[in-house]
Amino acid sequence: MRLADRDARPVPWLPTGRTADAALAGGAFAVLAAMTLVSIHTGSPSRMPLYSWALLVVACGALYFRRSHPVAVAAVTLAACAVYYPVTEPDGPAVLTFVVALYTAAAEGHLTAAVVLVGIAVAGTVAGDRRDDVNHLADAAGFLLIGWFVAVVAIGGVVRNRRAYLREAQERARVAERGREAEARRRAIEERLRIARELHDVLGHNISLINVQATAALHGLRREPQRAEDALTAIKQASKDVLREMRATLGVLRQVDEAAPVAPAPGLARLDELTGGLAAAGLKIRTEVEGEPRPLAAEADLAAYRIVQEALTNVTRHSGATSAVVRVRYGAEDVVVSVEDDGTPGSGAPSAGGSGIRGMRDRAEALGGGLDAGPGPDGGFTVRARLPL
Repeated sequence: MRLADRDARPVPWLPTGRTADAALAGGAFAVLAAMTLVSIHTGSPSRMPLYSWALLVVACGALYFRRSHPVAVAAVTLAACAVYYPVTEPDGPAVLTFVVALYTAAAEGHLTAAVVLVGIAVAGTVAGDRRDDVNHLADAAGFLLIGWFVAVVAIGGVVRNRRAYLREAQERARVAERGREAEARRRAIEERLRIARELHDVLGHNISLINVQATAALHGLRREPQRAEDALTAIKQASKDVLREMRATLGVLRQVDEAAPVAPAPGLARLDELTGGLAAAGLKIRTEVEGEPRPLAAEADLAAYRIVQEALTNVTRHSGATSAVVRVRYGAEDVVVSVEDDGTPGSGAPSAGGSGIRGMRDRAEALGGGLDAGPGPDGGFTVRARLPL
């Protein structure tokens, strides 16, 4: 348990708030009355004036308001003591009420007022002693009482500082906890979005490929058996790929301990596999590479692959194109991938605001890059993404 949490917990059997203040005021009066009665019984005279009892009631009753009005309560108890001691014989420890009020004022942050009240108390008692050589603060006990006043103010200041430190520590702990919760929520949202994009790309591409190949197989089953066989082979491979990638993606959601996948992670090095599957479906794809190929960071490599995959999926779904060009340009500070098809205007090209385009753009922007998608200058549709290195 942290120190701040331990000290902030209330003690179950102790009263709190107004109940505690009332208990303190009543307890103080009971103690002072008992000690006064003992002094009367053992000393002389044998009774104390009624107004002296009234002053005790005022001093003790004021302690009930010590939290809401600490400085005023300290002033009232000081005034009651200033009147009580010169006119009361035998006197009692009424000064304890001033000590309690003085501590409360210092602990509540009114250090200046507490010091001023101590100065007034010391000056008043010294002046009274000069007029009366018999009692109260002229002896060593009186000077010890002054030391108690100073010590009480110092203790109250220390308590005030400690409370401030604990409040600050608790606030820091709450802020840190809220920050951790917000960070955890942010990471969970980002992970869900990443998994959703992965599933969209994997399912969209492979199922579209399966659909195209199945159509080709049905058309060529009797007229071109060889083409039908190639299409069915491609369907088998595409279904195997989608099952493998879905298992890997869903494994993240299950968070189970599984053996590391033996297949390489999707990246630009696997472009030939990607384009080969679509070429078997009848789409002519040409790949062009500019610059010196080099390994990319895993996030950038995966994003580049998925962008090309989604763009080619859109070509098979929407464009009615017969050919496409995939270009990869390695620059000094970035890698640029683009997919251009030869579809005709109005043939069902994807919307630039569609979910597929939006997903590709999110991937590029997450890495600090960007993506442009729209009709090409010579017809067809072009997707171009820049990923910084």
